[in-house]
Amino acid sequence: MEPEAENIRYYHTLKILEEKCQGRMRCMRKCPTQAIRVRRGKAHILEELCIDCGECINACPEGAIVPLTDPVEQTSKFKCRVAIPSPVLYSQFSVDIHPPEIFAGLKKLGFDYVGDASSACEAMSMALRIYLEEHTGPWPVISSFCPAVIRFIQVEYPGLTEHIIPLEVPRELAAKEIKLELSRKLNLPLEEIGAIYLTSCPAKAVSIRQPAEKEKSWFNGSISIADIYNPLLSAIMSLREGEFEDDLNQPSAIGMGWKVLGGTCSFLESGNCVAVSGIVELTRILDDIEKSKLREVKYVEASFCPEGCIGGPLAVENAYVARVKTIRLEDRYGKRPRLQEERVRQLYHEGHYFLERRIQPRPIKPLHPDIAKSIALMKEKEKIYNLLPRVDCGLCGCPTCLTFAEDVVKGLLDISDCLYNSIRRRSSP
Repeated sequence: MEPEAENIRYYHTLKILEEKCQGRMRCMRKCPTQAIRVRRGKAHILEELCIDCGECINACPEGAIVPLTDPVEQTSKFKCRVAIPSPVLYSQFSVDIHPPEIFAGLKKLGFDYVGDASSACEAMSMALRIYLEEHTGPWPVISSFCPAVIRFIQVEYPGLTEHIIPLEVPRELAAKEIKLELSRKLNLPLEEIGAIYLTSCPAKAVSIRQPAEKEKSWFNGSISIADIYNPLLSAIMSLREGEFEDDLNQPSAIGMGWKVLGGTCSFLESGNCVAVSGIVELTRILDDIEKSKLREVKYVEASFCPEGCIGGPLAVENAYVARVKTIRLEDRYGKRPRLQEERVRQLYHEGHYFLERRIQPRPIKPLHPDIAKSIALMKEKEKIYNLLPRVDCGLCGCPTCLTFAEDVVKGLLDISDCLYNSIRRRSSP
């Protein structure tokens, strides 16, 4: 049974620094789920609507919205500390710095082990291909790998949750396999092994703290790539000869390509998949799926960030430059399968690559706990909306006239707070 909406508390990684906020409303206008209001010159986030996509971070000219990830020092409480970087990290440095040097640098920063998630990405590429071979509908299926997309669908397109593929995300698969292996190897209980994800995305930090598809993440925390970049670069620059081994058999080039727009599609049959990124194009695609316009497409690779995960708000490198660096890394390591497909197929049919539970729509708080009163308030909301100019100017601090009408029936605003109507009345002869 799904929990009642009023009993759910959502964890978020985005914080508004009121002392910096100038109330310019850019974040409010950019928010894809209309989760931001501006009251008394300061922005506020509605937690049940926020999906932690990071659009507001990029929109704020004052830098008043910041992501909250875990500090490096927090890992000290574990007996064994494991860093598992997103493959995005490999594209953030000079083309002369390769994954083995990055791994060695992370160990210099205090991590005992470094896990490579690119192999898990390759395994999920094969599992995805098997899933598309055996799936019978509905079509198209939507990738489950971007948590911001998942939460956007849960909030704005709840009827499309059945289209989301029930496959595990590679980062969770990597953390699970690495922690289980280290637990056996070191004879340590799992709770004494801390797996930390190095991420370019605040939504992934949220998915670790509050997963939508399972009870508990295999990760114990996350660190922003932007936060760890400078100390990691210093550690890499201080490496001496012999402190790392450039093993060309270690990373998976197929897996590294996952973080670039079209990365998962490149491993599938051409002509049957669509890769889309960014809120504008994503909305168009989801609208088309709702209207049954994409039935000839089998798979939609969806990413909130432009150019894929390399365009995440917690990355440091320009997304287009990072794309070029990823292509060079793919060429260096050879874009060929490193895993045996027969083994992946066996694990697939054993359920190894599937989510613990299907993604469900996010429960939204009704206007009133009593259903009769909620219906009455919905009618009142429509009545108020019809009295408004419906120009979505945002002067009231709400992103649209419809959200303004909803805030009025909730008692948060008065209809006289519509500045557009007030100005129009004053200017009338």
